[in-house]
Amino acid sequence: MMISVNEYGLDVFEEMMDNSDELQVEILEQDNGTTLIDAGVEAEGGFEAGLYVARICMADLADIRFSTFDLGKITVPAIELTTDHPVVACMASQYAGWRIKVKKFFGMGSGPARALSLNPRELYEKIEYEDDATEAVLILESSTIPDEEVTSKIAEDCRVETEDLYIVVVPTASLAGSVQISARGIETGIHKFDSLGFDIRCIKHAHGIIPISPVVGGDVECMGSTNDCIIYCGRMYYAVEYEDVEDLKGYVKRVPSRNSPDYGKPFYKTFKEAGFDFFKVDAGMFAPAEITVNELNSGKTFTSGGINPDILLESFGIEAL
Repeated sequence: MMISVNEYGLDVFEEMMDNSDELQVEILEQDNGTTLIDAGVEAEGGFEAGLYVARICMADLADIRFSTFDLGKITVPAIELTTDHPVVACMASQYAGWRIKVKKFFGMGSGPARALSLNPRELYEKIEYEDDATEAVLILESSTIPDEEVTSKIAEDCRVETEDLYIVVVPTASLAGSVQISARGIETGIHKFDSLGFDIRCIKHAHGIIPISPVVGGDVECMGSTNDCIIYCGRMYYAVEYEDVEDLKGYVKRVPSRNSPDYGKPFYKTFKEAGFDFFKVDAGMFAPAEITVNELNSGKTFTSGGINPDILLESFGIEAL
């Protein structure tokens, strides 16, 4: 039997509700029955709330804990991830592949509910995953709480009743948002492998450590600094089973972010120079700084890329006193 990412995610959602006071989040009940958790829009949220959001995103199929990361001049908080189900946790659940737009509302949807809405369908066909849960759990990256029209549309797309829909809303410009975006490090590497034509089903286990960005401004500025954590200092480790070792070496060399022509400055600057048009930014930029890959059958291990703390410090805008 396949793991149900929505069943696993709902267990964490309920745990988050039980600990709402300690996590400084607010539970909202809509008239249509949808349950929402505000993890940073009006509620305070924080590091621990972000950890719960990351757990839901990965359907609780990863060990996620806080750590620290040395940027040379300073030490910053970091998130450390370990999973034995990387493709299901990251691609069937965590990947932010659902653009939710209803009238004036817009948010990026990720987490278990994507497996019911099949966003994007071709990805689920590729990894041969399906979930037939009757309850849907969604992480919505937005600075606005969705109204009932939005949640009704999400429920319809997931083929569940509105009272069986559970959503955590977390803004980019929040501590919880910073945590959950850094926790996407393993997924970012898998997605880059996939974009290069690698059969990601060969990825069996994964580990990563990624710095956590401070809140540096509004959503756009924080989108830059949070992505820079992965692009310039994200360190990932993958254990794979792949017969052609020479072919594997080529993929490992091409995955890190330094292969992008846009590499070399904070992402916010690149985005601004592109007129805030994502289509003018090289998609290959969204990748870990460094990856190490162990091929389990041959016993060979390869590494590529490297971290760039100076650019991350520039992105954070830290002022020494």
